[in-house]
Amino acid sequence: MSESNPTTAAGAVTGEDEVVGICRDLIRIDTSNYGDGRGPGERAAAEYVAAQLADVGLEPEIFESRPGRASTVARIAGTDPSRPALLIHGHLDVVPANAEDWTRHPFSGEVADGCVWGRGAVDMKDMDAMTLALVRDRLRSGRRPPRDVVLAFLADEEAGGVHGARYLVDRKPELFEGVTEAIGEVGGFSFTVNENLRLYLIETAQKGMHWMRLTVEGTAGHGSMTNDDNAITELCEAVGRLGRHRFPVRVTKTVRAFLDELSDALGTELDPEDMQETLAKLGGIAKIIGATLQNTAAPTQLGAGYKVNVIPGQATAHVDGRFLPGHEEEFLADLDRVLGPRVRRTDDHADKALETTFDGPLVDAMQSSLRAEDPAARAVPYMLSGGTDAKHFDDLGIRCFGFAPLKLPPELDFAGMFHGVDERVPVDGLRFGVRVLDRFLDQC
Repeated sequence: MSESNPTTAAGAVTGEDEVVGICRDLIRIDTSNYGDGRGPGERAAAEYVAAQLADVGLEPEIFESRPGRASTVARIAGTDPSRPALLIHGHLDVVPANAEDWTRHPFSGEVADGCVWGRGAVDMKDMDAMTLALVRDRLRSGRRPPRDVVLAFLADEEAGGVHGARYLVDRKPELFEGVTEAIGEVGGFSFTVNENLRLYLIETAQKGMHWMRLTVEGTAGHGSMTNDDNAITELCEAVGRLGRHRFPVRVTKTVRAFLDELSDALGTELDPEDMQETLAKLGGIAKIIGATLQNTAAPTQLGAGYKVNVIPGQATAHVDGRFLPGHEEEFLADLDRVLGPRVRRTDDHADKALETTFDGPLVDAMQSSLRAEDPAARAVPYMLSGGTDAKHFDDLGIRCFGFAPLKLPPELDFAGMFHGVDERVPVDGLRFGVRVLDRFLDQC
């Protein structure tokens, strides 16, 4: 039974009342994306979203790029049709979770210790829930936003967005007509410096990606014989070199701006070439910030052979490569140098890096809406070490930001929640996000 429609004592339902129940409902729909073209549950989640929007008078459409790979899109008419539209986008799929590893079942949506637990709680069914709760509240009370708002709840982000955002951008660009700006995931979350200052990190940049396959050809043979052309040996040596390699520090505009803000907040000068001490002070977000100082390449999979006494003629590995804006060519050249001539590198999926400036009325609206709900708030730009569906919307000329506001307890390892075990989001953080987004829509 859905928990997304609680009623207060006075009979009125608010976005803050609904957001936890909607988040739980969404988590309970298993939308695991295994990256192999399957997306079980995405259609069910898209239908759930469409029902929530239709219930308050919108006319959502569901688009399937292939059977079961479904996204839901709707448009809210603003009060001023002369203004350009805003896109709010979120993805419905999640990475898989092994229930045996979790304290609470990853698809239970359990509420415990002040948090909603489950796969997708922060990546990104929290933002999906905040958006739905906010929209339902505003439309029930007749509060249309000043500008048109396009809502997109998307399939397949966790595998590069081919069956979700990419499909819509290529096949249905008219859905985003008039849109000039967008907000999406992994931004607007807090980092507590002290009781009088919380930095809220707004994503203005994200690294590009090369998800690649490495292949080495060797000489097949009997496992009992000496073989100086063993593909596994050659590949493992190359993967070992790559896994231990540290790319040079490169400070982009966004990272420089973030470091300047952090330096001011901490009252100390920061040296990008010597960040270990500073990163140690950043708690969970150090994992994100540290990865934005340089290109990275993480080996993630190995494959070779079919029998213990047979030396295979081929060995493969998969690598998650991420490059800084403006540094793709340098990244690929470094990769090939480290891997060596025996390794053949091919892309399974590649996408660009993004970077925009931290200015303009939309940014002003983010800052003021955060400060209204948290007087200790200071919005600052930062770069995401991963990537989002913003890469696809950028192709339509849409200026994209990460802004899914959450006020977090200082002890929560927020970065560790992404694709991690025991993913969870604070209940108070969800309600905070609804309030901030409500103010943001009025001001942006």
